[in-house]
Amino acid sequence: MVFNRISKAALLLALFPAQPAYSEPLPKTYYLPTTMALEAARAALDACADDGFAVSVAIVTRQGTTTALVRADAAGPHTTASATGKAFTAASLGRDSGTLASAIVANPEIRGLRDMDPRLVILGGGLPIRIDNSLVGGIGVGGAPSASQDRQCAIAGLQAIGAAMPD
Repeated sequence: MVFNRISKAALLLALFPAQPAYSEPLPKTYYLPTTMALEAARAALDACADDGFAVSVAIVTRQGTTTALVRADAAGPHTTASATGKAFTAASLGRDSGTLASAIVANPEIRGLRDMDPRLVILGGGLPIRIDNSLVGGIGVGGAPSASQDRQCAIAGLQAIGAAMPD
């Protein structure tokens, strides 16, 4: 009886030989390590502090997950949400959040971007983080007196980790 079961199993294996698994190779993706995210955030925070601005700085992954969030002691309570939203916008859309703001003003057809996702903050101060031509995240700064000053602090964060500079 045991032999009969083994014979049936062997027969099934002979009739249905194993097929090789066909699949495409897994894609290689780059990411921003937490240590680099913290380094960029600290550099941006320090750059703004050197100019006398109390800000918050956020770093998000390419998928929009917050990796680092730092807030100066005197920064307003709204600045953490502003910085995070700007970083999310830059990472999600792969563009400078300030350029998007200007584009919306110049082209009313794309005003819908503002309402596309509640996490988007389309104000200057958010920049994509690109390393070796790969988009790995976004940096956002909120709390300086102007969007252009937020942007300058974000650039300092990019410089600290050797990321590509914005156009």
